[in-house]
Amino acid sequence: MENGSSDYSGALELEQEPTSTSSSSSASAKQPGGWRSIKYIIGNESFEKVASMSLVSNLTVYLLSNYNLSNIYVVNVVQIWNGSSNIFSLIGAFISDTYLGRFKTLFFGSIASFLGILTITLTAGIRQLRPHPCDDNRHHCQSPDALQLAVLFFGLALLSIGAGGIRPCNIAFGADQFDSKTEKGRAQLESFFNWWYFSFTIALVIALTAVVYIQTNVSWTLGFAIPTCCLALSIAIFLLGRHTYICQKPQGSIFSDMARVISAAFRKRNVQASGRTVYNPAPTSEEAKTVQTDRFKFLDKAAIIVDPSELNDQGMARNAWRLCSLQQVEHLKCLLGVLPVWVTGICGFIVMDQQNTFGVLQAVQSNRSIGPHFKVPPGWMNLTSMIALSFWIFIYECVYIPLARKLSIKAPRLAMKKRISIGILLSILCMSVAAIVEKKRRDSALKHGLFVSPLSFAWLLPQFALSGLNEAFAAVSIMEYFTLEMPESMRTVAGAIFFLSLSIANYMGSLIVNIVHKITSSNGKTSWIGGNDLNHNRLDCYYSVIAALGGLNFIYFNFFACRYCDKDKDNLKTEAQQEHSNVVGESSEPNDEEKALDITGTTKRET
Repeated sequence: MENGSSDYSGALELEQEPTSTSSSSSASAKQPGGWRSIKYIIGNESFEKVASMSLVSNLTVYLLSNYNLSNIYVVNVVQIWNGSSNIFSLIGAFISDTYLGRFKTLFFGSIASFLGILTITLTAGIRQLRPHPCDDNRHHCQSPDALQLAVLFFGLALLSIGAGGIRPCNIAFGADQFDSKTEKGRAQLESFFNWWYFSFTIALVIALTAVVYIQTNVSWTLGFAIPTCCLALSIAIFLLGRHTYICQKPQGSIFSDMARVISAAFRKRNVQASGRTVYNPAPTSEEAKTVQTDRFKFLDKAAIIVDPSELNDQGMARNAWRLCSLQQVEHLKCLLGVLPVWVTGICGFIVMDQQNTFGVLQAVQSNRSIGPHFKVPPGWMNLTSMIALSFWIFIYECVYIPLARKLSIKAPRLAMKKRISIGILLSILCMSVAAIVEKKRRDSALKHGLFVSPLSFAWLLPQFALSGLNEAFAAVSIMEYFTLEMPESMRTVAGAIFFLSLSIANYMGSLIVNIVHKITSSNGKTSWIGGNDLNHNRLDCYYSVIAALGGLNFIYFNFFACRYCDKDKDNLKTEAQQEHSNVVGESSEPNDEEKALDITGTTKRET
């Protein structure tokens, strides 16, 4: 916790009796934060994840079977909704850091999510809020009217707003309950992350199995009522622990600082940077003094002191929009430096999104029977990706790494550049396999004249497994790259730009779908991905287009973006270069601490 930044107004008052051992123990037990508050946070998170994931994983099937929407309409709705949820996560992070703090942001986000999922439950329970169902072959379907769509989109919008409040704050609020400056606090924090991911996994399994099965095979109303009750219980648990939390006060958003840097650099665009004094005040936290780097030098003008009147009597900037600190400038440089790899991530996430939409649609029109009485819910297909991801992480961490260390391999962990490249190759393989299987599924359905192909759903499992492995290699590595490239004060930004890449991937995926549909349906031709029946489309050709996009991404990464993954080649300014930077309050000679700094301005971290 930052010094003086914790708000203990909601915590219990402690009795000041240091001479009494029993009283001291009692006071310690009542102290806010720690495991006393974590039990409420993990309980809240577990029920919230059951609620949200049970809707996310089965929304495609719900829209297809209850709203009689075409395949392309369903894909657009799901992609835009996911993209909007990630965009709202950026807005939520800004509001939390600048105005409300994490506790209030989480609370209001949970309320919005509850109202959203309650609205979706009403659409399932009230017959007038949905169109009449289609016939068995989906040849005669009534389209939803404007009111029915308005209610549906209103519920989805509330869920996006709620996600914007919950996603950027839930795990960070839990981390706030421990003092990471002490060894005990760091150990407790590591244990918290383990328990947090454990609860997340359990919630995910419950959502993807039991709740999805009830939605698909028993009742959509009951299937949505369960997550609604879970979310209500989540809010109740969260409020029960309100007196035990450590609530950090809003410290201001780093995005505001970046806007100031751009503004100041633009205002001083005609100023000559050489030989000028740079504004670099002493850090207020335990972070080391910022070291100036050589990249994006045009931004350095934002920190140049043109006139002594720009500083007040205490040596601080009078106008933050005209003079920025070197740390603010370097933070923006750090963000710009990760953009090439960020673009690679966007292209990779477009491939991953295909299985959440078109992959599920394939499962709907495949033979999902196991025995005479049981049908696999289409939403269960996403379990394959999760299992494949978990399996690889287990093999990598528990088998490969220990074995490599026993064999005295110098660097047992795969290089980040290599992992991202493997992930991109797996995405290409995933789309190629999906195209082959879809052609086989479609040919089988047309041969027998059936809406549901006789081909077993098991043929779809490899493409879902490859999608999970793609996530394990590429997505995890890209998130790791963002985290390692950013200084500790910018860890929130690392999560924010990751969410932004997901959002852009969703919007671009929707754009690609519409472009392909428009081009392939011109001149009266049958669209590759339009209509209500995949058997009359050419989804295999669409998958080939996405595979080609993955190929372009592989070329782009290996010939350009990969050089930004090699942090060792990016060095600090040499001693001679530092002599040309006359920094306020510092000699031009770098000290030992500065020499140990990497280009982000923080001490080098072991990976």
